[in-house]
Amino acid sequence: MSVSVLLFLFSRYLIFWLDVPNVDALIGHFRGDATLPTSALLKSAGFVLLCIVVLVRLQQKITKTPDTTLQQDSAKYASWAAYLVRVAFWSVFLIGLVDATISFLRIEKLLTPLVGESLSQSLEQSSWRGTFVHYPLVALSMLIAWFSRSLGFIWLALLVVIAEFGIVLSSFIFSYEQAFMGDLVRFWYAGLFLFASAYTLVEGGHVRVDILYAGFSRRTKAWINSFGCLLLGLPLCWTILWLGMDTKQGSLISPIFNFELSQSGYGMYVKYLMASFLVVFAVSMAFQFASYLLASIAIISNESGSDALEGGEA
Repeated sequence: MSVSVLLFLFSRYLIFWLDVPNVDALIGHFRGDATLPTSALLKSAGFVLLCIVVLVRLQQKITKTPDTTLQQDSAKYASWAAYLVRVAFWSVFLIGLVDATISFLRIEKLLTPLVGESLSQSLEQSSWRGTFVHYPLVALSMLIAWFSRSLGFIWLALLVVIAEFGIVLSSFIFSYEQAFMGDLVRFWYAGLFLFASAYTLVEGGHVRVDILYAGFSRRTKAWINSFGCLLLGLPLCWTILWLGMDTKQGSLISPIFNFELSQSGYGMYVKYLMASFLVVFAVSMAFQFASYLLASIAIISNESGSDALEGGEA
C-alpha cells in the first residue's frame, strides 16, 4: 500500500512537472493516434523500469525477512505516518511565521529597505517565494522532524488562538488589520485539523458512536476494523488522491503547479500549500489505515503480542 501511494505521487511529479507521457498518451502512441518523441518514450520506459525494480526489491525484502511480524510492519507504517505529520507540522509552523513576516514587511513598505529592490520584487512573485523560501523551509522541517519525536498539535492549537487573539487586539485597540493576519489563522487551523487526523486515529481519539461495537469481542472488533479499512478508509484516501491529481487541472495539482494565490494581493502566498494539505492528509491516513489493517489481521490470525488495538479501536 505505501509503495503504491508513493509511486502514484512520483508519477504525478513525472507527468505534470517533467512532461512524462501518461498512460493515455502511451496507448494513443502505440495505436497510431499520436506520435510521441523518443525522449518522452525513454522517460516512460525509465519510470516503468523503476516500478519493476521497486516491486522486485520489495519482494526480495519480504522473502529475506520472513520472521517480521504483522505487528512490526504495523508499527513501521505508523512511524512513517507520524514522521510525515511531523514534517507537515513543522512546515506549517515555519512557513506561517516566515511568510507572515514577509507580508507584513511588504505592506509596511519595509521589505525593500531591508533586502533591496531586486530581492523584494522576487519575493512578490509566488513562484519565486514558493521555490526559494517555502521549499527550503520544508526541507528544514524534514530535518527537524527526523530528530524531534513530538507532534506538537497542542502548541499549534495554542498558536491559532494567539494569532486570532492578535487579530482582535490589533483590530479593536489599534484599528490595524491586514489580510495576512486572517490568512495565517486559516493556514494554521487547516494544518491543525488535517494533519492531526492520522494521529487521532491511532490514539483512538476520534469521535465514535458505539451501539453494537463496544460489546463485541476483540477478534470481532478486528474483523470490523479490517473491513472498515479496506472498504471505507483506504478507498477514501485513494479517491482524494485520484480525483484531485488525475489531471493538471485537478483540484489538488492545479494550485500547487501554478503557485495559486488568494484574491488579496497583500495576503500570504500560501494558498497553493493549503491544497497540498489534502495530499498530506490522504497519504498519512493511508499509511495509518494500512498500519491499522495489519494490526487487525494480527489479532485475527492470533499472532503473539498482537495488542496494538487496545488504545485505538476504530
